[in-house]
Amino acid sequence: MTEGKPFSQACENNKQVILEKLAAVFSSPGTILEIGTGTGQHAVHFAGNLRHVTWQPSDHPSNYQLCEPRLAEARLPNISKPLALDVSISDWQLPPVNGAFSANTAHIMSWQEVKAMFRGVAANLQQGEAFCLYGPFNYGGTFTSASNQQFDASLRRQKPTMGIRDMDDLEQISSENGLILESDFEMPANNRLLVWRKH
Repeated sequence: MTEGKPFSQACENNKQVILEKLAAVFSSPGTILEIGTGTGQHAVHFAGNLRHVTWQPSDHPSNYQLCEPRLAEARLPNISKPLALDVSISDWQLPPVNGAFSANTAHIMSWQEVKAMFRGVAANLQQGEAFCLYGPFNYGGTFTSASNQQFDASLRRQKPTMGIRDMDDLEQISSENGLILESDFEMPANNRLLVWRKH
């Protein structure tokens, strides 16, 4: 916590490198839905630098107010009021969005929730619009680093439904929902930024 606001060191570390990729993906005006806004550090950094977009924060109904102190302090005109969003419900009842972003959520959600997130994102995007997903991922059932393997083990000790997701599984559920993997960017600390596009 800093000055009474929730704080994530991981967000602080990765916000600039993610921004550099998002600036190219979300280059047109529109509303970008963030799934799992958390502390709001990403929302403030991205909205502050991508003035042509409207940033729509959201998080689980039990957590969506966590970002409010930081958003209130930033007072950015292009950040909307955070929404309570349970990805597992069938109708998200969102205002229209033109893109979606989520960081470090897929390994915390259950696999059923990850599938529901892809379903919901696809239902709310129009053809050609993008979904950017950041975090650690496996390839062909293999960890990309020893630290990711240790992280996965710690997640599963906390809750058996959590864990690093495999790209083969993600590609299957994305294609089922009309989302095609366009880019897979290598990021610091053994993370990736995946860009899926609605077709």
